[in-house]
Amino acid sequence: MTPQLQQAIKLLTLSNIELSIFVEEQLESNPLLERGTGTENRRTEDEFAAPTESETGLKELDLNAPSQAASDAMDASEQQLNADATVADIAPGAASVGGDIDWSKAGSGGSFSASSDYDPAANTAQEISLREHLTAQLAMAIHDERDRMIGSYLIDQVDENGYLRADLADLADRLGVGPNRIGAVLTVLQTFEPTGVMARDLSECLALQLRERGELDMHMQFLLDNLDMLAKHDLSGLAKVCGLSLDDLGTYTSRLRALAPKPGLAFGTDTSGVVEPDVFIHERPDGGWTVELNSETLPRVLVNSRYYTEVVGGTKDEKVKSYMSECAQNASWLVKSLDQRARTILKVASEIVKLQDGFFAYGVDHLRPLNLKTVADAIEMHESTVSRVTSNKYVATTRGTFELKYFFTAAIAATDGGEAYSAEAVRHRIKILIEEEREPKNVLSDDKLVGLLQNQGIDIARRTVAKYRESLNIPSSVQRRRILKNKQ
Repeated sequence: MTPQLQQAIKLLTLSNIELSIFVEEQLESNPLLERGTGTENRRTEDEFAAPTESETGLKELDLNAPSQAASDAMDASEQQLNADATVADIAPGAASVGGDIDWSKAGSGGSFSASSDYDPAANTAQEISLREHLTAQLAMAIHDERDRMIGSYLIDQVDENGYLRADLADLADRLGVGPNRIGAVLTVLQTFEPTGVMARDLSECLALQLRERGELDMHMQFLLDNLDMLAKHDLSGLAKVCGLSLDDLGTYTSRLRALAPKPGLAFGTDTSGVVEPDVFIHERPDGGWTVELNSETLPRVLVNSRYYTEVVGGTKDEKVKSYMSECAQNASWLVKSLDQRARTILKVASEIVKLQDGFFAYGVDHLRPLNLKTVADAIEMHESTVSRVTSNKYVATTRGTFELKYFFTAAIAATDGGEAYSAEAVRHRIKILIEEEREPKNVLSDDKLVGLLQNQGIDIARRTVAKYRESLNIPSSVQRRRILKNKQ
């Protein structure tokens, strides 16, 4: 793998915001690069054919050639990345869209700059953000794929203080789920650290912390329900409402002062509040979808070939010529890599929308089993490329903004070769079968569970049943049999 291909692959993993930071560094270090004009030139995916050399400046430069030959190779005028030509229309039931993009055949020459490889982490705060902290806990606390997606969406709505200010009914409507379900997920999230996070107001935030301390009694709840009186220093009236003496009220308010009214501030700046979508998805009148890259956050760069010609043609210094030729090569490679990145993201996002159209139309419960390989095979790319594209890339939909990787859910094959079962549906069946055990003799071993599931058309291995059972915190058959015997 050439250094240039490695660099291009790294660009693929960056969000649009991180990419803009990288391009700014290149603009500062390469005299031939200039900011684009911002003029849009959108095309549909069907028109998204491979660009010509005059469109993107992809023609390789011969660094050993005379200066005029190098100038001709760059084109007679300025070259601009057409990265904002990023719209794909997906008709209902349409096949995969887009042409082949083979990252393994990226040309040689140029490595953007002589500096070390770009590290996005070096351009961001090193401390963990609140969103990252909550997301790490989510993976351990919720096993249902769809409920985890709901949880991820709720976490994305949290402000830097740790509060969930959005209306739950509105969020439930966006996700296509009932308010009770979204409320149940929120209840789990409110058990996360830091205690008090995910509260909808100050009273709830303090109540969560007091409950953990074992200090949330009836009097304290009355106090929390009347925090406005405390703010007005109406202590006598507040003491009467809470059924406390003034001395006892002082003790209770001291407990409140020991709490954290803004638990989220203990963490670094939360990126969830400033997430800029990389992709937009809009519903079309015919029931299809339009997938569009966010051109506002895509960097646009120009290669100033005139300046290159003036400098190289006006000097006999071979070091200057060599330096300018290297800058030209780096600029050309950057344009090529940015264009390929845009096309690849659009292609992957379009395939995900096609495969998960049920979610976009009806909500979370209509997510289909989906893995990286399915998308990779459909668009003839490697799984690692799809993985890079879907990580740290966000898509804005009518149901909210989600990370692309959210749309991948596990699947269990059907024994008859039909449509696969989602992993969460299989987990649910395992739970139901075990809940029906009433006597020690009826306890089902993992092998028996495999047999019952296969009779229901689910092709599953014993180790998978064991893993799913353990994820549900269900003891082994030996332990369950012992528990039932003790109850008799």
